[in-house]
Amino acid sequence: MDHSTHQHHSGTAHQHRPSAPASWAAAAKATLHCLTGCAVGEILGMVIGTALAWGNVSTMVLAIALAFVFGYSFTLLGVRRAGLDLRTAVKVALAADTVSIAVMELVDNGIIALVPGAMDAHLADRLFWTSLLGGFAVAFLLTTPVNKWMISRGKGHAVAHTYH
Repeated sequence: MDHSTHQHHSGTAHQHRPSAPASWAAAAKATLHCLTGCAVGEILGMVIGTALAWGNVSTMVLAIALAFVFGYSFTLLGVRRAGLDLRTAVKVALAADTVSIAVMELVDNGIIALVPGAMDAHLADRLFWTSLLGGFAVAFLLTTPVNKWMISRGKGHAVAHTYH
């Protein structure tokens, strides 16, 4: 019995794959995919928290939570369309995106926290948007090598690509 075929069809998200070099283009594409979900969630969280005049910590917690929700949901929808059951799709999304989203959120929220006045800026303030978008740009640059390393080891977005 061919166990590699059996593992693939069993839907397990924790398959052992041989290491293979990942291209920078593949890593950038995976990072852009992750950034899209993170940006949607984070911007929504920042807008909601700022519009409701929540404190900085509450707003950032909401933004980070929504970044994970949207980041996972983009992968979840893709692998569900590929035919995976919900339970397996959730496992794949968690395996594919957790590290990438975590690094991205750490970097971009760290930048927002470090830019003087950014945490107190309002939606109409240029500083709000430039620090947010600048944080995303730096997060993209720092997360891409992480994704390249993970994909080369059969982890991260390599898990999701098994089902596409």
